[in-house]
Amino acid sequence: MKPFDFVRAESVAAAQAALLPDAAYLAGGTNLVDHLRLGIREVSRLVDVNRLDLTQISELPGGGLRVGALVKNSALAAHGLVRERYPLLAEAILAGASGQIRNMATTGGNLLQRTRCVYFQDPGLPCNKREPGSGCSAIGGFGKYNAILGTSPECVAVHPSDMCIPLAALDAVVVVEGKAGERRIPFADFHRLPGDTPHLDTNLAGGELITAVELPAPLAFPSTYRKVRERASYAFALVSVAAALDVENGTVKDVRLALGGTAHKPWRAAKAEAALKGQPATATAFRAAIEAELEGAQTGAENAYKVPLLKNTVVSVLEELRDGGTAARRAET
Repeated sequence: MKPFDFVRAESVAAAQAALLPDAAYLAGGTNLVDHLRLGIREVSRLVDVNRLDLTQISELPGGGLRVGALVKNSALAAHGLVRERYPLLAEAILAGASGQIRNMATTGGNLLQRTRCVYFQDPGLPCNKREPGSGCSAIGGFGKYNAILGTSPECVAVHPSDMCIPLAALDAVVVVEGKAGERRIPFADFHRLPGDTPHLDTNLAGGELITAVELPAPLAFPSTYRKVRERASYAFALVSVAAALDVENGTVKDVRLALGGTAHKPWRAAKAEAALKGQPATATAFRAAIEAELEGAQTGAENAYKVPLLKNTVVSVLEELRDGGTAARRAET
């Protein structure tokens, strides 16, 4: 690790003033510090933002929540209103990392996680995300965890976050502060697909600091998060599904569906959602919808398993929500 300056900011304005072009904000550091140690990231300065007043979870008009960027993952998952109104979000956070990491990791930092692609994390191998124009070692290399949607000839890495998948399904908003003032970014527009600039993970402008994530009014129908992984804890998703389903008289009235372990960004399955609305809430319809979503999937020999795995997981999750929602309505009546 190369030497760098360390500055502790007392305000958002001070943090931005201290940020040099090759500096970085430091919150929980659970991802950034690893990168510094591995030699895949160098900075001239770290700007510690942990003293900023961004640690509150507060209610918004209409029943939504504003989550400060420095709220720890463990605190967010344990918060009573999050558990009550956004169970899929609490479930996703608890499915991620370990208890120790959740106690350090922050809401804003979770959005900025970088891929765990083995080639990105090895400075001795070409990687367009780490060094633009050097090539993508994952294409033609070890491909078990590669993306199957939204890939490009420059990058096939997947986004690693669990928390971000339900945020995509919930239509959250990311609030950022920059030199030009506050900006609100719809969650669908926050992360980027690789295209020909895979080194750019987000649409943040230079120096912008995440200050909050806002959750809209809670859904009035059942939701859940399911993560499929190789071991029960401390493992990234092979695939994951954040879903919510509203069934009325056996017909899908509304649905939310987002996929993880699938693309360079949290993948909102808009095609599947559109295919399901107004259709019978049956396994046949569920499978046809996710098959429509995955028509454009690009796979290799080692990651082709993700297609049937996603199909089966989505169908299973939607059946679970359908049956749970029906039972809940019977209980209420």
